[in-house]
Amino acid sequence: MESQLENAHSDQYSGIFCVSEILLVFLPALLLIKLTGSWVGEDTIRSFGIIWVANILMLVMIWTGMRLRGTTWEDFGLTFTPVSFTEGLKIFGLSVLVFAIGVFAFLIGPILLPNLIEIQQHADFSRYDFLKDNPGGFLLSLAGVCIVSSFGEEVIYRAFLINRISELARSSKYRSVIAVIVSSIFFGLVHYEWGPMGMVQTGCMGLVMGISYIKLKKRLWILILAHAYMDTILLVQLYLASN
Repeated sequence: MESQLENAHSDQYSGIFCVSEILLVFLPALLLIKLTGSWVGEDTIRSFGIIWVANILMLVMIWTGMRLRGTTWEDFGLTFTPVSFTEGLKIFGLSVLVFAIGVFAFLIGPILLPNLIEIQQHADFSRYDFLKDNPGGFLLSLAGVCIVSSFGEEVIYRAFLINRISELARSSKYRSVIAVIVSSIFFGLVHYEWGPMGMVQTGCMGLVMGISYIKLKKRLWILILAHAYMDTILLVQLYLASN
């Protein structure tokens, strides 16, 4: 009986610590975005800059939490050791597969949802209008989304969030399912500037990426590469369309 009480207290403490860690990762970033709102205004470049800084801030907070836990990036499936040529090809092939499924999930929303509920048929990409006749802005944006967004979002919304939510739901046999669904909802909501359809599309993409994270045994580089392919193709399309 005493042992059970100790385990219950330990689980409660772990849950409080986990929730606090999640809040400390997201709240400073949200506060930064809120406080700089008047300075950013309608300036898209400033908006992207603040979002990238917010992502970097979240990564720093995640790293700080890991230091306090005594864990490393490898616990998230993020390794920096060299791989063989064969293993590299395997990683590339799997990243292309995840990319293809993720794109399908992203595109299926505009096809199905307007027939089911009243919702705009396309994501709002008007904030990318600055790409028109702006090759410098395109290259800067491309570097930013590949280095900060693709890498950062996979670490934050897949590796960190799925692992921490799984810890909160440790007593449930469906904890991985719960973690993937919640993380995909978070991922959709942070893309609110894309409009309702954009949030649905990114949420569906996040669901595929989350499932892939679990099924591929947390091999995070595969997801980072797949995400980079998606962001690159989307940005190239927007740039070509604007010109």
